[in-house]
Amino acid sequence: MFKILIIDDDPIVRMVLKKALYNQGYDVTVASSGKEGIVLAQQELPALIICDWIMSGLDGLEVCRQIKANPELTTTFFILLTAKGASPGEESDRVQGLDAGADEFVSKPIEMNELKARVRAGLRIHQLYQDLHNQKKALEILNQNLHTQKQILETELAQAADYVRSLLPSPLVGKVSIESLFLPSVQLGGDCFDYYWIDDENLAIYLLDVSGHGVGSALLSVSVLNVIRSSIYTPTLKSVTLCSESAFHLSTSQSLPKTNLFQPSQVLSTLNQAFQMSNHSEKYFTIWYGVYNRSQRQLVYANAGHPPAILLSGTDIQVRKLDAFGFPIGFLSDADYEDITIEIPKNSTLYLFSDGAYEILQANEKIWGLNAFIDVLMNCTQTNTHHLKQILAEIMSVNTKSTLDDDLSLLKVNF
Repeated sequence: MFKILIIDDDPIVRMVLKKALYNQGYDVTVASSGKEGIVLAQQELPALIICDWIMSGLDGLEVCRQIKANPELTTTFFILLTAKGASPGEESDRVQGLDAGADEFVSKPIEMNELKARVRAGLRIHQLYQDLHNQKKALEILNQNLHTQKQILETELAQAADYVRSLLPSPLVGKVSIESLFLPSVQLGGDCFDYYWIDDENLAIYLLDVSGHGVGSALLSVSVLNVIRSSIYTPTLKSVTLCSESAFHLSTSQSLPKTNLFQPSQVLSTLNQAFQMSNHSEKYFTIWYGVYNRSQRQLVYANAGHPPAILLSGTDIQVRKLDAFGFPIGFLSDADYEDITIEIPKNSTLYLFSDGAYEILQANEKIWGLNAFIDVLMNCTQTNTHHLKQILAEIMSVNTKSTLDDDLSLLKVNF
């Protein structure tokens, strides 16, 4: 039931209007002065107000101004009763009324059918305003909820990134040294890497990148990390120290059963059987996996769809892409992988990285690319500024955004 407020200092007008509108099914309240009308309007919050223009004390214009200034009454439809403006030359009075906030005028003497029709029209307009107001409030609440959910998601992604970072190895020092850089994107991808001494002579190194973004990709990368680690170490994962050349014994209960950990192709084949896309939410991952024998200075590696590792050696900076054919892990259940063995010259540097290091959109809307990234590695090596922070600075100078669209992982291995 709509509430209607009648403000008029004429008791007969109040009585007639109240009875007529009450019989129409409205909840009608009356006020005998402008001041009383304002108080009742603030209390009742009526849908429509009928107010006489000429009254003692506050006139209809002032009542209208004060009511329309109240945020709770802005959608209240306001009808001014007046003899003003009824004849030619008095249009300026109606302009005054409109400027004060009046929505409609009814001239005296009042024709009741006209008044009822204007009341019905005014209430329809009021209802439209109310519906719009309610929709706006609902949208504001929805927007706030979305903002809250966004904050929760960002917090969860940050926590996931911190968790992945906590599992990554510390820098390796010794005759073979390794530095690493892990920079998760806003969305968090599925980058992960590790390195460890299988025995006193052989060092395993790998870097993987799970398809997609989000917590699901990150969790799959961590699962792979844990599977490989549990195949190597007898100690628990949290107790493993990866910053020395101490050898660890193989676990008696390997997670990669019947797998020669010194043979990268076997490691990739076993991972491929264990992590088929159909069993892991249609996610796959690429991985470059190598084993370095320090006494023989040989590196044997295999690749499953990952960007090639880059080997820089010699005073003239010879560049070699360490690539090998192989489908990403999870694509084909019967995929084969090949081992490639190379000699590692002294004072060589090996770089492993994810595609987030070079698949960067430039200002010209073209992808930066692998060759441009290799040029940066060469230039930094030639100028003896090949610290990972300097390389990262070069990468970010190309990026047109303040953040990365994909995870960026980078390993630097000095032999």
